[in-house]
Formats: sequence, C-alpha cells, structure tokens
Amino acid sequence: MRITGAPAHTAPQLVHAAAYHSSRTDLLAQLVPLVEHALVRDERVALALHPDTEAALRTELGAGAPLHVLAPPTEAGSGQTVALQRGRELRELTRDGPVTVLTEHQSELDGPDGSFWTELDAAVNVALAELPVRLTCFFPELPLHQCVLDGAAENHPHVLVRGGLHPNTRHRAPREVLTAHPVAPPLLLGVPDVTVSFRSWQLQDVRRAVRSLAGAAGFTDDRTEDVVLAVNEVATNAVEHGGPAAELHVWATGGGLVCEVHDTGALADPLPGMASPHPSEPRGRGLWIARQLCDLLHVWSDDHGTHVRVRAAP
Repeated sequence: MRITGAPAHTAPQLVHAAAYHSSRTDLLAQLVPLVEHALVRDERVALALHPDTEAALRTELGAGAPLHVLAPPTEAGSGQTVALQRGRELRELTRDGPVTVLTEHQSELDGPDGSFWTELDAAVNVALAELPVRLTCFFPELPLHQCVLDGAAENHPHVLVRGGLHPNTRHRAPREVLTAHPVAPPLLLGVPDVTVSFRSWQLQDVRRAVRSLAGAAGFTDDRTEDVVLAVNEVATNAVEHGGPAAELHVWATGGGLVCEVHDTGALADPLPGMASPHPSEPRGRGLWIARQLCDLLHVWSDDHGTHVRVRAAP
C-alpha cells in the first residue's frame, strides 16, 4: 500500500463555512448560486446532500451540470473516519485545482444525540486543512438535537449570510471543541474472541494474535500485514503514552476483524493521527499510518482511560 503525506510546502487552504436554512426551498435558493459561481470559476463541485436535495438541485441547474457526488459515509457513527474518507476523496479531486464542496445535515446520521456532526466538522478542520477546498455545510435552523447547532457554531471559521462569507466569532480550534464535547464511545460489542494483556516487551503477542485471526478470516497475506501493522502502531502508542500495561480485544466477524486497544492513560489529543505528518517530524506517524490502513479507526476516552477501535475488511 502506498502512503503519502502532505508536501512540505503545502499551507492550510481549507475555507470552512456554516450556513443555515429554514426549508428545502430556502436551502435550494442558497445552493444554486454557490454552484453557479463555482462553475464560473471553473472549479469542480462536490456534493454530500440528501438524495432529494441533490435531485432538486440538478433540476434547477439542468441535467448537464458537472457535479461530483461524494461517497456516502461507510461508518456513520465515527466522524473521525468519515472525515478521513472525505479527505482521501477530495485529495484526488483537488489535483486539478480548487473544489467547492456543499454538504447538508442529514438527521439519519445523528446517532443518539447528534454529536456525530460536532466530531465530523472538528475532524474535517484537521483532515482537510491542507486542501484547496471551499466547504459550506448547511444545517436546518431547528434540528432535532441542539448540539448540532452548538457544534456548527464552534467548528466553522466562517458563516454564510445572504451569499457572503463572514467571520464566525464563536469559532474555536477543533481539538478545543472536542475537549469540551468529548467523542462518544461506539456501541458495545460482545465478548471478544481473543483477549491479550500486554506490556511494551510483549507487542509480539499482539501481532501474533492479529495475524492468526486475520489468516483464519480469509485475509490475503498483504492485507494481513496491513492490519497487523495498524494494530501494532495503536498498541505501541498505548504502552508508550497510556501506561505500562494495555489490553487488546479482537473479534472475527463476517466482514473482517474488529480490534480494540484499551489503556489507562489520559487522551491528550482527541484527534490523534488525523493530519498527515510533515516529513521532518520524526515521531507522531503511528496513528496516522494506522488510519490509512484501516476501514475504521475511532479513538475515545472515559474515566477508565483511552480506547481505540480498529475495523478492517479482508
């Protein structure tokens, strides 16, 4: 697998704005001119909208409008994972120049309390920071969960008002937002198929357990090594920064492997491994590499310590 980071000269270029709408009609009235202006600038336009909104927008613009539809979230419960997924896709789209991205809040992704959107937008600010992207996120004025609006207000440096961008005085740094609004834990799983307690000199036991289950689950040799490397990076981070001892849980499922690493340390950075490391940085690459190799990598913390869930398909 080829892993590439950001060019050393790349400066942050993301323009991230929140916008609000009172109805589908109001939403379309704001979307249409944004698309038209982007096309006049000869920019590509990428969408992450509700299917009904997308269909109405295409009707307004005409069938020939060149619109790219971003892939739907593969793991809606993890804003970290969705942000990385968007970052990979937009990295390819921006090879030919700036891209205008328009997204819409979709209530079916809210989860139990709507905090998914706060995590997603905070993670986007880190994962997309280096890309020439104009990203405008549309939210309803009255969502089901108030935290959707609170997160939108804190995560976006700009606000779209009557077609113009204005500075957002409530904006805060993404890690500050998530420190104040911690990431929720994912749904609990059943009893793991394998549990390994380990310390720094026992990382070979972690690698051995993952390699054995991956082989039994039908992973190719190359894919097995990807997953072993990813889990090893997470486990190494746990015993280096989280305390002398940690624990690995592994589940073999019909869709591949789920691995969790638990340690008793405090989580200093709520978004570890989200930004591609600078080539001159000798450390801090482990979790970033692991995120590139897995289908999901979700980090959260609680009173018991720091936890990382990794999911990988064959």
